[in-house]
Amino acid sequence: MSNDAYRTLVDSTLTKGVSRRKLLGGAAAAGAGAALFTPKRFYVGRAQTQTPVTFWTTFTEPDLGILQSITDDFNAENPDVLVTLVQIPPAEVTDVSKLVTAVRGGEGPDVYHMDRFIVAQYAAAGALTDLSTLSGDVDPLEGYLPFARAEATYDEKPYAVPFDTDTRALYYNKTMLTEAGADLAEFDAANGPVTWDRVAEIATALNVKGTNGQYEKVGFVPWFNQGWHYTYGFSWNGVFYDEAACQVTPNNAEVVAAFQWVYDYCAAQGPQELQAFAGESKTPGFPAQENYFTIGTTAFQITGDWHLRQMEQYGPEVDYGVTYIPVPAAGDAPSTWAGGWSLVIPEGANEPEAAYRFATYMAGEPGQRKYTLESAHLPTIESLVTVPELYDEGHKFFSEQLLPIAKNRPPLPVGALYWDELTLAWEATYLNESTPQEALDRVAETVNGELQRFC
Repeated sequence: MSNDAYRTLVDSTLTKGVSRRKLLGGAAAAGAGAALFTPKRFYVGRAQTQTPVTFWTTFTEPDLGILQSITDDFNAENPDVLVTLVQIPPAEVTDVSKLVTAVRGGEGPDVYHMDRFIVAQYAAAGALTDLSTLSGDVDPLEGYLPFARAEATYDEKPYAVPFDTDTRALYYNKTMLTEAGADLAEFDAANGPVTWDRVAEIATALNVKGTNGQYEKVGFVPWFNQGWHYTYGFSWNGVFYDEAACQVTPNNAEVVAAFQWVYDYCAAQGPQELQAFAGESKTPGFPAQENYFTIGTTAFQITGDWHLRQMEQYGPEVDYGVTYIPVPAAGDAPSTWAGGWSLVIPEGANEPEAAYRFATYMAGEPGQRKYTLESAHLPTIESLVTVPELYDEGHKFFSEQLLPIAKNRPPLPVGALYWDELTLAWEATYLNESTPQEALDRVAETVNGELQRFC
C-alpha cells in the first residue's frame, strides 16, 4: 500500500459504531465498487432459522480445502449458524482494498482472513471490531503464543484471533547438490547452518543457461518464495524497530549489510536474468505445483513448513532436505521468523456475535488441530505446540528447533505500509536499481513520517 493510499484509508476510514449503510456518508456511491470482483462461494444447504455468516479468504489450494473442511465441521456442530466460505482473488497480503470497498458498500464479510502483522494498522484505522466487546469476561487471546497475541492487539485491545503460524528454513535438492560435488553433511541441520557465501558458491555452479542466454536452471534465487527483506535482515541480526524511540529502523547497519549481500549476489548472476527466470512467482496466487524447487529447476529455496505438504502433493519424487536459513559467517547463531494469519471481524459486520463464535472455533483448538495436521503449518495455541501427534518427523524441525528462536515482524499501526515500502526497497535492491543504503533510507523517511502520528 502506498503512502497516499494509507493516508486515505486512515483519514476516510470505516467509523466505529456506524452501521454499514451509513459508512463514509452512505453506501450508494460506493456500492458499485463492491461488485468489482466475483468471489468463489462454497455453499451448503441453508435453513431459515440459521444465522448466516460470511467468511472471506484469499487462500488457494491445497489450504483452501482444509478451511472448507473446518467450516463444515463448525456448521455441523452449530446448527443455528451457517457459515459460507468465500474465496476472493489472491492479492498481496497488505492489499485489503476489496474488503474496504465491500464494507463501504454494505457487502462485506462477517469474518475476514487477515495476515496478522497488519491487524494493528487496520485496527488503528477503525476498520476492525474490538473483540472484547463480544467476548464478555473472557480474554479472547488467552492461551495464545505471546508474539501472536501482540500481533493481534492494538492499544491493549484484541482485534483478531490468531489462526496459525509458521517458521522458515532452507530447502535443498540433494540430487542437484551431489551433482555439484557438495558434501550433503554440510547441510545436515545437526551440523548447524551453512553460510550464505557457501550457498552462493554451490548455486552458481548449478546455473544453466539456454541458447537464448536465459536461465533454464538457477541454483538459488535469493528473493524467491520466502526470501524476503525480513528473512535476510533477521539473518544478519538486524533490527527493524526501535520501540523506545518509536521509530522504524530499516537502515540499521545490519539490515543494510543483508541487503548488500543480495545486491552483490544478484549483480553477479544478472538481476534481469534472475527476474526473467523467477519473476512470475511474485504474482499473487502463483500455483504451488509450479514452484521452481518443486519441479526441479532450482536447488535451493527459503520457505516455510507448509511446503512440506506441497512437496508431498506436487513433488513426491524430489529428494530434498531441510536445514537452517544460512548465516553471514560460520559459527553465527541461526535465525528464522514466524508469521501467520488471523480472523478478524470488520467493523459493521451484520452478524458479529455469530461471527465471533465461528472465529474462535476456526482459530481455536478444533480448527487449529486440523489445520496443523493437514497443512503442516504451526499452531498459535501454546498447548498445541507440543502435541506430538500433530507433527511428523519433518515438521518437528520447524516446531522444535525453529519456533523457539523465531522472530516476528513488529506489530505496528503502520505495519502494512512498512511492509510495502520495504518490498519496494527490496525489489530495487535485487534488481540493482538502487543501492541498499539509499533504498532503506527512503523507507525510514516515509514510514517514520506516518508512524509519528501514533507515537
